Amino acid sequence: MEKAFDVAVLGGGPGGYVAAIRAAQLGKKTVLIEKDTVGGTCLNRGCIPTKALLHSAEVYHTVKTAAEFGIDVADASFDYKRIASRKNAIVKKLTGGVGFLVKNAGATLVSGEGKLTDAHTIAVNGETIKAENIIIATGSAPARLPIPGIDTEGVINSDGVLSLEACPESLVVIGGGVIGIEFATLFHTFGKKVTVIEMMESILPGIDEEISASMERLLKKKGIEIVTGAKVLGLRKENGVTCEYEKNGEKKTASAETCVVAVGRKPVTADIGLEAAGVKTQGGFIEVDEAMRTSVPNIYAIGDLTGKVQLAHVASAQGLVAAANIAGGNKKMHYGIIPSCIYTHPEIASVGLTEKQAREKGLSIKLGKFPVSANGKSMVMGDAEGFVKIISEAKTGEILGAHMMAPRATDMITEFSVLMKAEGTIDELSDTIHPHPTVSEMIMEAAHDVEGLCIHAVSKK
Repeated sequence: MEKAFDVAVLGGGPGGYVAAIRAAQLGKKTVLIEKDTVGGTCLNRGCIPTKALLHSAEVYHTVKTAAEFGIDVADASFDYKRIASRKNAIVKKLTGGVGFLVKNAGATLVSGEGKLTDAHTIAVNGETIKAENIIIATGSAPARLPIPGIDTEGVINSDGVLSLEACPESLVVIGGGVIGIEFATLFHTFGKKVTVIEMMESILPGIDEEISASMERLLKKKGIEIVTGAKVLGLRKENGVTCEYEKNGEKKTASAETCVVAVGRKPVTADIGLEAAGVKTQGGFIEVDEAMRTSVPNIYAIGDLTGKVQLAHVASAQGLVAAANIAGGNKKMHYGIIPSCIYTHPEIASVGLTEKQAREKGLSIKLGKFPVSANGKSMVMGDAEGFVKIISEAKTGEILGAHMMAPRATDMITEFSVLMKAEGTIDELSDTIHPHPTVSEMIMEAAHDVEGLCIHAVSKK
């Protein structure tokens, strides 16, 4: 049986389902093909379930420290199975909502594993789907590292963590990137012993160095053991799971009930018919231009498999670009202003250039900083760690980058994104009245500090 569409989207993650909805909104007869549950990694095995667990941990921490706020609470405890159940319920509700939105937009949702057979055809469930345009959005999966003993019992990846119904008593986390540090934060907050082993010389590579160093100090202060500059040599079943690693030429070990491998993701591009369709790849990733077109003019690719920026909101943005171009538009992707968020405690959020990147580009810059400890609302909340940092062009005042380690940083970063998109300046930010008392006041104060005119902190200028 053969069915014909204007647009066929292969993969229903945050890129795919958004592209399908937008294509349908723009009047295109659209089909979305998904082999699992709509929502992709982000909704089912990533962003949402992770944040649901982290929020439960935050609530537990709040209850445990209630006495500091003058509230007497009996000894707090947690039931991890119920925490996991709540996480699953949230995911189920959201995936159901996505399915409804796809159908409500007028797109057809097909459940099955699709494979391209040529540039206009996808085979799925024994049927043939013909499409004038195809959008490939099959995403990524946790990378399998060539570590001896990787299949040892008790060694899991991020998918395995999100499937747990019992809380491990101790963990070794291999990888000090975003995923690893969020998991370390989660289980440490529940009172478990956590050791993080990172190959680089600092955690959170790619983040502004000052932010990364501050978070590393804070995590160590809280009791998380962090080993950087370490190469993992192997894993074995001993004292739970034992990880052998080398640091400064010396072999050492770390043991825990569970070992979480949180390093890297790989594109899901194998066995989906790319060769049959003539789509070019590089290192497993699909090559695309600014319009999200592949080497085949009527085939587009979006999301993690493009090898650009592996974030859900980037996949969604790419999906909107692809759908618009299929409908006759002339949209292009720009990757210079993309906010990124890390859900530690306190949160980390950033957009634009880091200080190091700006200096390496030879730019003349001015910096502004404001400490969280000087913000009244943060003090009221009992969150006094971190700072807001702004990087601006010295002559024009244009904002080049912003980095926050602060309560609600992930909600506040959009203010910088919008301002940078509009090529806003430090003067415009400084002159914008911010409400008091709020954590967002720190943004204004950091802007004032660029010129050494900060009111509520001692300026170093």
